[in-house]
Amino acid sequence: MSPASTPKPTLITSARKRRSLDNDERRYRYLWTMAVRVACFLAATVTPLPWNLILLVAAAVLPTVAVMLANAIDQRRPPDLEPPEPSGKAELTSADTVGGSVVEGPG
Repeated sequence: MSPASTPKPTLITSARKRRSLDNDERRYRYLWTMAVRVACFLAATVTPLPWNLILLVAAAVLPTVAVMLANAIDQRRPPDLEPPEPSGKAELTSADTVGGSVVEGPG
């Protein structure tokens, strides 16, 4: 089977990621941005004049970027649900409804 002919998996939920996982990812982005800021400060101490000014400006702007990345929430919409296409393989069928009536016993 080629990758183009493999069927897409059926999505059974439209739930978003759990909040603790989302918070962990935000904290991770914030810490990496702050680490880059510290690296900019350290590099500015050993670089020549035109480059150290650029690094200091980057270090001044990075806290704003870090907060924006940390506050960014997942805005993605879940994909539109499509009914699964028939695969041609044997599938379970629905049970037929059997008609009947209720007969009350003695009592």
